[in-house]
Amino acid sequence: MAEVPSGEGDKRPRRTVRAASTKPSRVRMSAAQRREQLISIGRQIFAERGFDATSIEEVASRAKVSKPVVYEHFGGKEGLYAVVVDREVRSLLDRITTALTAGHPRELLEQAALALLGYIEEETSGFRVLVRESPVLSATGNFSSVMNDVAHQVEHILGAEFSSRGYDPKLAELYAQALVGMVALTGRWWLEVRKPRKETVAAHLVNLSWNGLSHLEAKPGLITAGR
Repeated sequence: MAEVPSGEGDKRPRRTVRAASTKPSRVRMSAAQRREQLISIGRQIFAERGFDATSIEEVASRAKVSKPVVYEHFGGKEGLYAVVVDREVRSLLDRITTALTAGHPRELLEQAALALLGYIEEETSGFRVLVRESPVLSATGNFSSVMNDVAHQVEHILGAEFSSRGYDPKLAELYAQALVGMVALTGRWWLEVRKPRKETVAAHLVNLSWNGLSHLEAKPGLITAGR
C-alpha cells in the first residue's frame, strides 16, 4: 500500500491507497479447447484405471470443471471413452499403414513390428486404453479390432507369397492372425518390462516368424494325432 502524505503540520491520520491487483485473470477456454482437455484427461484416467473404475467426477475434478461440463461435451462416461478409443484406433492404424512401405515381405514384417512397438513406447497411455477391453463397446472399437485390420493387410502379403511357393493361399488368413497375434501379445508383455530395446524385440519376432514361414510344411500334421 502507498502512503498519501497530508499537509505539513497536519495531524490527521495518513490515508493509504491500495495498489491495484496484478494477479492475472483466469483465461477462459473455448469449447474446442475444453473438449481437447477433457479427452486428454479421460485418456490418462482410462489408462490408469480402466473403464469401470473411471468416474465422471474424477475427470471433472482433474479438469477443474463441474460434472455438467463433461456431460455437455460427451453425454457421459461412455461417450468420452468412445472418443478416446476411436482416436487411439485411428492413430495406431495410421502408424502401421504408413510404416508398410517395403517391397520384400520380411521387411514388411519388420516395419509392422517396429510400428507397433514404437506406438507402445511413445503412446503408452493410449496403448493401455486399447488393451483394456470394455463391455460398452462393440467389436469394432477395441484392440482386437485394430489387430484384425492389421491382420487383413498381412493376409494379402502372405496370400501372394503362399501362391508363389505352392501353399494353399486360403490359409493366409490363419497365418496372418497368428503372426499379428504373436506381435500383439509380445507387445503387451514388452509394455511392462521395456527390455530389451524395441529394435531387438522386433528382430527376434521377425526371426521367429520369418524363419518359421520359410520352412513351412505344405501339409503339416500333428505327431500326437497318430498315437
